[in-house]
Amino acid sequence: MLVPAAADAAGSLGSAHLWLVSIAVLVALLIADFAITHRPHEVSAREAVGWSVFYLALPVVFAIWLWSAFGSGPAVEFMTGFVVEKSLSVDNLFVFMLLLGAFSVPTEVRQRVLLYGIVGALVLRGVFIAVGAAMLAAGTWAFLVFGLVLFVSAVKLLRDAFTGGEVERDVSRMRSVRLLRKLMPVTGDYRGARLTVRERGHRALTPLAVVVVAVFATDVVFAIDSVPAVYGITDDPYLVFATNAFALLGLRALYFVLHSALAKLVHLNHGLAVILAFIGAKLALHWAHGIWPGVPEIPTPVSLAVIIGTLAVVTATSLRSRRRSGTSAARKTTAPQD
Repeated sequence: MLVPAAADAAGSLGSAHLWLVSIAVLVALLIADFAITHRPHEVSAREAVGWSVFYLALPVVFAIWLWSAFGSGPAVEFMTGFVVEKSLSVDNLFVFMLLLGAFSVPTEVRQRVLLYGIVGALVLRGVFIAVGAAMLAAGTWAFLVFGLVLFVSAVKLLRDAFTGGEVERDVSRMRSVRLLRKLMPVTGDYRGARLTVRERGHRALTPLAVVVVAVFATDVVFAIDSVPAVYGITDDPYLVFATNAFALLGLRALYFVLHSALAKLVHLNHGLAVILAFIGAKLALHWAHGIWPGVPEIPTPVSLAVIIGTLAVVTATSLRSRRRSGTSAARKTTAPQD
């Protein structure tokens, strides 16, 4: 049982005890995930849904505990940040799906690749969270920098959404992949969940190691977007850490639940661009408020309503667009031929 702790001198919600307990729980959950994926197997729908429900219930329970221990403010900030991070992680998941398909990763080892990607994302975001906290401690100008990062990310997402741009389709052209193949030989086939094997007396990488490096490379891009986004919701490093951890933990199982549904969310990037631009404006207003107190700020409950509303709209428009495309295709198929 966690013991409520008052904010420390730096303004952080989490005491050293709370940080240690949280990290220990996170490590335990990751170890459990590695134990589950130790034996390569094809994930059933029942298994994927069960784990997804578990990882969606965890943040709800955590928010209830935050409410009881620290009040409604931190709990609402956590849930708002969680919704933002979960939305961005779904986009992260879509890129993982493209990489797994491009590398023709066998179905039975895909969850191991996803788990490596999640661990890499957690480590990278931990680094970015620490850097963000140091920047905020140095001055409120950091909010303006974060806002600019989010505006640039929003523009890029919109550009990709309208031009069809995504990750590098020819993964062999990715710099990280080219460098890896120069450093070590790569086998021509997968060897289960092994990253390296010994062939002809020399150590060689398997294609699984190459796809893991490609996934890590995309993790860097998403960490740059996600950490400033959640700092737009709360400036408490512990809550930033918690939202990222809870959002990433369930991605392995969620991939198999949403594998077919992800392709149907054709307007997801449009919605994420709106959300990032909105949070960027929120950060800019927060910076301006610190200089000119008359400048209004956007309350966290309003942010939560805007974020959920945007996601609901893009989901509805995506499904409607898919239905229209299906209807048009059906009409063309049944149209009489001359």
